[in-house]
Amino acid sequence: MRSSARLFWGTAATVIAIDLVTKLLAEQYLLPRYVPHRIIGDFVRFTLAYNPGAAFSMSLGPYSRYIFGSFAVIALVVLWRLYKLSGPAQRSGDQLRILALGLAWGGAAGNLLDRVRSPLGVVDFIDVGMSAWRFWTFNVADSAVTVGAILLAWSLSREERQERHARDVAAHAAPVVAEGDVTPGAPGPEA
Repeated sequence: MRSSARLFWGTAATVIAIDLVTKLLAEQYLLPRYVPHRIIGDFVRFTLAYNPGAAFSMSLGPYSRYIFGSFAVIALVVLWRLYKLSGPAQRSGDQLRILALGLAWGGAAGNLLDRVRSPLGVVDFIDVGMSAWRFWTFNVADSAVTVGAILLAWSLSREERQERHARDVAAHAAPVVAEGDVTPGAPGPEA
């Protein structure tokens, strides 16, 4: 197995496993729902919640589970195709891109598994904020998708800058012509 395949699938499998285990633990130990359990004061709490919609509790009605599940399958296919187009991870930038794709793929797959296994929706339990201001409750899969997307954007931006720099260097490098050299297509010294 290529090193890029090990990195992509190993990252995705690790995210799925950690996400599933933490969600099962949340469902077992954080009952009843919507009751906060302080972890770091009021700043970090674990609060069991189910999200039948998408990110930020976006809902499309009673069919949200199936619609967002379909979007997740499409996202998995797109991420897998991006991984396949990446080729072998030979440079550190390639490895970062493949790691990012593996994180995003594993996160999308983790939340898709929740949609399949429970009509209640995706299990969310990480609750961060201060007093009345709280971020949306999320999970390990959401974190992996977010970190993967940020790393992917940074990796692609870095690659683009490097390619632009290489083109600029090549464009500004003037060809050195030694005395007596003949440029192809130009008349020779006898002309």
